[in-house]
Amino acid sequence: MSVKSFLKLVEIQTKVASIIPFLLGTMFVLFYYDSFNLINFLYMLVSLLCIDMCTTTINNYLDYKKANKKEGYGYESHNAIVRDNIKESSVLIVIFLLLTIAIVFGILLYLNTNIVVLIIGAISFMIGILYTFGPVPISRTPFGEILSGGTMGLVITFLAIYIHIYQENVIDISIINGLLKLEINYPTVLSILLIALPATFGIANIMLANNICDIEDDIVNKRYTLPIYIGKKVALVLYKVNYYLGYLAIIVAIILGLLPVISILALLTFFIVQKHINIFSEKQSKKETFVLTIKNFIILNSALVLTIGLEIIIDSLFK
Repeated sequence: MSVKSFLKLVEIQTKVASIIPFLLGTMFVLFYYDSFNLINFLYMLVSLLCIDMCTTTINNYLDYKKANKKEGYGYESHNAIVRDNIKESSVLIVIFLLLTIAIVFGILLYLNTNIVVLIIGAISFMIGILYTFGPVPISRTPFGEILSGGTMGLVITFLAIYIHIYQENVIDISIINGLLKLEINYPTVLSILLIALPATFGIANIMLANNICDIEDDIVNKRYTLPIYIGKKVALVLYKVNYYLGYLAIIVAIILGLLPVISILALLTFFIVQKHINIFSEKQSKKETFVLTIKNFIILNSALVLTIGLEIIIDSLFK
């Protein structure tokens, strides 16, 4: 398998969906908590990338194995196994290696932090695998948008922050006299969740847009996704609302002082995002307009990351 085929198999271009929330959490913890642990940062980065690539590879493999419709853009051009004639054994080796690396670095991260990271990480791993594997993969159900947005948006952002401040008892799990005790600092947790919402809604919309574009093919392939249940018209309304809620979260976070005032500049991306929303609402095409949803996610959340980073630089210069 060539490097080009491998990158296509793991769909390396889609890894922005996990890297951007990771960077968002990192920038936030640097700005708001003035805290950073390089080792934990690197452990999580490696584990995150590998599990993301692993789940994508599993998804492509299962699509290849289970597809009833074996012609058209989604099968012949999009799936690297078909396009590059990759051997099934090679695909399975890639899946095993990526999963192994992800688990090893995930355990290293747990050993360097606490059990909360292990529990959240294990649940995320399970969701990631079940998303594309099992009798009824999550991606073939109406819950794909919720779990993809929740796992990649909320959980990644939360963990990217938590691994730097785990010692501050944001969430604490202990066993006292045989009783399991869970303590949660609700203001801190809710603040982190608010920061994660733009990424969460953006990732949920990537899955939603993908499923809207694939409605006809999904019916043939027996993938009963959310747009099939609620209909294309309602799905497109939800698509718009998700973006608006993401922008609302930024405004609320700025008002509460969780984000720097300079993050107001991220709101200027609304005009570009709205233009893309209008284009996608007119035509839902995997080949032509789906990419606009990915662009929207990158534009909004990158702007948020950059404005927080700019505030960090300004603060360091004037300290």
